[in-house]
Amino acid sequence: MASIVQGSLSLAAVSSFSRGVAVPQQQRRGGTRSGRAFQVRAESAEVATTSAPINPSIKKDSDKVVDTVLAGELSKPLTAYCRCWRSGTFPLCDGSHVKHNKATGDNVGPLLLKK
Repeated sequence: MASIVQGSLSLAAVSSFSRGVAVPQQQRRGGTRSGRAFQVRAESAEVATTSAPINPSIKKDSDKVVDTVLAGELSKPLTAYCRCWRSGTFPLCDGSHVKHNKATGDNVGPLLLKK
């Protein structure tokens, strides 16, 4: 953590910030110069992101896709729910993740709920 000591910022404090930038800034109190202060601004690390949506086509007219299932209402002792967003029977899993995983190298699988 950087600290201001007697109006100056030590080089060690600046170097402790990875990709941080020390910006000198003059402080004024009552119209007189009271010394120098440094404002330290940390720059964010570069993160690779994709702009493609995860959900390609399911319930796109909704702001948020939410499905609720009561455990007592499950018809089978084991029910598979989709987590890849590719199922034609969403929210139930139809195995579409297998094709998705082969095409993308992903490892997504279903959520299994036991009764």
